[in-house]
Parts: sequence; C-alpha cells; structure tokens
Amino acid sequence: MKQVAVILSGSGVFDGAELHEAVLTLLAIELEGAKYQCFAPDVEQLHVVNHLTGEVSEGESRNVLVESARIARGDIKPLTECNVDAFDALILPGGFGAAKNLCTFAVDGSECAFNDDLLDVCQRFAKARKPAAYACIAPVLAAKVYGNNVKLTIGNDQATAEGVNALGASHVNCAVDDVVIDNEVKLVTTPAYMLATSISEAHKSISKMVQTVLAMK
Repeated sequence: MKQVAVILSGSGVFDGAELHEAVLTLLAIELEGAKYQCFAPDVEQLHVVNHLTGEVSEGESRNVLVESARIARGDIKPLTECNVDAFDALILPGGFGAAKNLCTFAVDGSECAFNDDLLDVCQRFAKARKPAAYACIAPVLAAKVYGNNVKLTIGNDQATAEGVNALGASHVNCAVDDVVIDNEVKLVTTPAYMLATSISEAHKSISKMVQTVLAMK
C-alpha cells in the first residue's frame, strides 16, 4: 500500500488550505487504495481572513499547524517530522495558504520568500525522485523546488503564469479537468480552483491528479 505525505497550509481558502481541495485529495488517496499522513509547518499564518466578509481580521493570529489539524481531524504532524524515506509520494493542495504561509508569492510575486522547512521536505522528495503533485496555486512552490524549466500549470492566468516562470518553471496552460505531467522529475500539477467553478469540477481536477501521481513509479 502506497504511503502519501500531504502538506497543508492552514484551514480556509483565503488564508490557509482550500478545504474542498484538501478533503478531495484525502478522499482520492483513500479511494486509490493508498494511505496518507498530513503535515503542516508549525508557524503563524500571514494573517487571518474572515471568510464571511473577505476582510482581514485585525489583531487576530492563528497557527498553521493548529488550523490544519481541523482538516486532518487532529491526525497531523509538524512538517519537520516528515521522513521522506517513509513515503512513496507527496501532495500539496492549494488555497491562498500555499502562497501566504508556505511562501509569500501572494504578496511578493516572483520575489517571494519560502518557508525553509517546506523547501527542505519538498526538495528531498525531488532529490529522491519520488512522485509529487501540486494543485491550484501550490505549483508556485514546485517552480522553486524543481526549477530548470520544469513543466507545470496553474491553469491559464497569464500574470500568475509569468510569476511562476520567473521562479524557474515553464508554464503550460491546462483545462480544469486535466493535469500537466513532467515525467523527467515525476511532477503532476492541476488547476483545481484556479479554474474550477464548482466542487464537482474541483473533484475532477484533484482526482485525476491523485490518480496520475500514484500511478507513477
């Protein structure tokens, strides 16, 4: 049975992991007969967003690991405890947390900084040539991890694609129900809610991504 490490970035589309993408990822992994373990960095979020109003909640702070535990039903570990040797694949759902808490792309674009523990874990998966999948906006992280004009997608938004390319990738436009595969580095990416307008569209995107990455050897 394949073991999958899933890295979360909080809880909530505007300041953490996209909840639908995260849950659909975990479900897809299980339906493919694999097992998962969730991880998240033990750091403070960039900020907290009121998801009812879309406004930043002034004076409020939340921890990425603690918030991610909501999605994982408490079964989650700090990112520093992720032993790459124990896993067959890596998956990162999207949400603004990937671009705010795992890196600062949402604020700084291609001049963004990256969480050191996140980079360390993702680069160790890459160096071990283990398959990895990144959804939605998370491929900006893959651009930094792999570089060398790695093929990936965030959908078809030109400005975001240019930012991804500036980080070292070669962006490929992609439909919501499809994936982009770079077989050389064993990377799978999909647009998910960068293009999806419904949970059913996100499901098609995430399911194909999970199926594809778990089929890699």
